Amino acid sequence: MLSAESATIVRATLPVVGASLDAITARFYETMFSERPELLDGLFNRGNQANGEQRQALAGSIAAFAGFLVDHPDERPDQLLARIAHKHTAVGVTDDQYVIVHKYLFGAIAEVLGEAVTPEVAAAWDEVYWLMAGALIAMEAGIYAQAGVRNGVTWRQWRVVARRDETPEVVSLLLRPADDAPVPPARPGQYVSVRVRMPDGVHQLRQYTLSNAGEEMLRRITVKRVDGDPAGEVSTLLHATARPGDELTLSAPFGDVTLDEGDTPLVLVSAGIGCTPIVAMLEHLAATGSRRRILLLHADRSPGEHALREDMLRLASERVFWYESGAAAPDRGGRMDLDGVDIPDGAVAYLCGPVPFMRDVRARLLTSGVAARDIHYEVFGPDLWLGAN
Repeated sequence: MLSAESATIVRATLPVVGASLDAITARFYETMFSERPELLDGLFNRGNQANGEQRQALAGSIAAFAGFLVDHPDERPDQLLARIAHKHTAVGVTDDQYVIVHKYLFGAIAEVLGEAVTPEVAAAWDEVYWLMAGALIAMEAGIYAQAGVRNGVTWRQWRVVARRDETPEVVSLLLRPADDAPVPPARPGQYVSVRVRMPDGVHQLRQYTLSNAGEEMLRRITVKRVDGDPAGEVSTLLHATARPGDELTLSAPFGDVTLDEGDTPLVLVSAGIGCTPIVAMLEHLAATGSRRRILLLHADRSPGEHALREDMLRLASERVFWYESGAAAPDRGGRMDLDGVDIPDGAVAYLCGPVPFMRDVRARLLTSGVAARDIHYEVFGPDLWLGAN
């Protein structure tokens, strides 16, 4: 892994570099998009650029990777890298783009840190970058191969065959391949990228979890309309325009948080639109005749705003719902707590929802005896929790 000489330098400079990473990544994106604006067309999410989440995620992943290397010189943080690799493959990142990122990232480091970046410091952090990039390139090649594509996303046209309004803010679209040709299988919990052309001519990608069991020829995405531009531009467009008979451009399914095939008890936990991968897991368990004990926990603003509520009621007999307003027995009022909830011994838990919600639930599950290694989570958008747990 990291050479002893570089490890010494990285350990000594990590506090300074870490404290400046937000400024470095801000400068990195500003310069790169100024000189390479085509990268915003069909690759980078300009909503995440506008709200700063992509910058925060990049800074956090670099700091976490470098810190892991100096603390564990003979290991590699594959769990951290796998999350990034799946996010990259979902948008079609290619090997050559790591060279582009290197150019602008190290230019930003030199600009922000100035004379502190000696040749030795630059060489040590260069080693960190290429160790991370090399590992990601190898992982992404394997993921692409599993999806049946090469070094980039292969886009397919899918036809909307049905539309269902789940709530005033959430719509489900049932999709079938436009050419009726076979498609790669999907695992419960995975997501697809949807590629749309915006009114200004720029293509934007958004990832949506498959909210059904991932049948080969029929897939469902459930889209929550997000207010604001550019963060909500794709969801707003889909809500306004996607109708049966229309076609959407989709990637193959990606994502590393997928349902295991064991026989241990399951605790499936979600809040708001985080219900989508949970419902996909429930549908898969029902379709395969699973006899595992399943405990379903969900929190929402109200029953009327609970997307896929009827699916959850149909698929899970052991469940607890919490609503901030409008709760009626047996549902509970207020925010999710685990008071009086019987968490199965030896359970594996899957979480999806806002990061603060998942942090709180994770802590409660740990207190209830669920092992840290058995708690898995999915974040919609850049993973701002990456490396923090």
